[in-house]
Amino acid sequence: MKARLEIGDILRQYLPKIDVTKYSSHQLRTLRALGDCRTAALGAHLDACDDCGVVKISYNSCRNRHCPKCQGIEKEMWMIAREEELLPVTYFHVVFTLPHELNDLCRYAPHTMYDLLFESTWKTLSQFGYDKRWLGAQIGTTMILHTWGQNLSLHPHVHCIVPSGGIGQTKEKELFWQHPKKGNEKFLFPVAAMKSVYRALLMKALHEKIVAQKMPLPPNFSTERAEYRAWKNALFQKDWVIYAKRPFGGPQQVIEYLGRYTHKIAISNHRLQSTDNETVTFEYKDYKTGGDKKTMTLTVSEFIRRFAQHIMPRGFRRIRHYGFLSNASKSKSLAAARKSLGLKAKSRSDRATRKAMARERLLGQNPDRCRSCEVGTMQRVGVLPPSRAPPVDGMDLKAAVWF
Repeated sequence: MKARLEIGDILRQYLPKIDVTKYSSHQLRTLRALGDCRTAALGAHLDACDDCGVVKISYNSCRNRHCPKCQGIEKEMWMIAREEELLPVTYFHVVFTLPHELNDLCRYAPHTMYDLLFESTWKTLSQFGYDKRWLGAQIGTTMILHTWGQNLSLHPHVHCIVPSGGIGQTKEKELFWQHPKKGNEKFLFPVAAMKSVYRALLMKALHEKIVAQKMPLPPNFSTERAEYRAWKNALFQKDWVIYAKRPFGGPQQVIEYLGRYTHKIAISNHRLQSTDNETVTFEYKDYKTGGDKKTMTLTVSEFIRRFAQHIMPRGFRRIRHYGFLSNASKSKSLAAARKSLGLKAKSRSDRATRKAMARERLLGQNPDRCRSCEVGTMQRVGVLPPSRAPPVDGMDLKAAVWF
């Protein structure tokens, strides 16, 4: 069901009216793409039913990963690939956060800071995985970066999905599935110990970047010896948050979680409530009061500013796989794991197959069937070139190029 108000509506109406000099060229291109999505500005394609002859016009999508309307097919394809990798073991959900004192650095050097967040999180999990007190093997994890809170404030954190167990190696270099040590089946690793390791790893790496001047710093950030030392000491004294959630109930719960969160953006269209010439009102959950639903009203410029700060740096990967689930290892590791667990070997589907499966899931058994007569098949018959003047009635085909 189409939302009554969309991000694209707000951006089309207000982006030309606000001061955009504070945004990077990449942010502006992204915001404009979201505003143009599924409008005449990107052109359209024409499909006709081969039975009843009805013609349907479909405006083209921007395909931007920050667009709330363009994640459907890619999300389903990604989920299908992950389903093929699931093992019949317990999966844990752990969240690593950055303290808000690092938010300014995240705004000025997002690529560097978010890379450090990923790397420090993985090193922490990997270090505990190799520790024989807990597992003594290489673990695997899928990490998903979210940078927002419910009110669109900056709140960088990674969600980690970690199988219970890992890949071990015999003296003959053969891979096998290593189960958790007896007594460790119901929890992953001790959270308090992980906090200390995670904080130390990230602060060490961050210090090296700052000293080597390998990242841009905010104008108010002081590298003067005394102030810088005080800043570091304050961060070391702070309790860094790692939240270990209850284990998933089974593989199906993992899939449901992936479907909700992997390709999520800062705010969905359905949370938007209203807008006028000056403000935008949206719904959010206040977790300080138990997740109560509330509304927040921001000026248009502030709403767009908050949304823009969650646009990922160009080329940045916000979903990553590590350990035996990394692209370099997963083929051999998963085959060895399935063999150890007494499962049949499983081959991976190719992209074309996953896309066909994804379309069927989202659009029905025959996504190309005519919705008018329910008999014929829709065939591509023409295109409409991009235009900044949308058809008044939505079906002006004078400019169409027919095949």
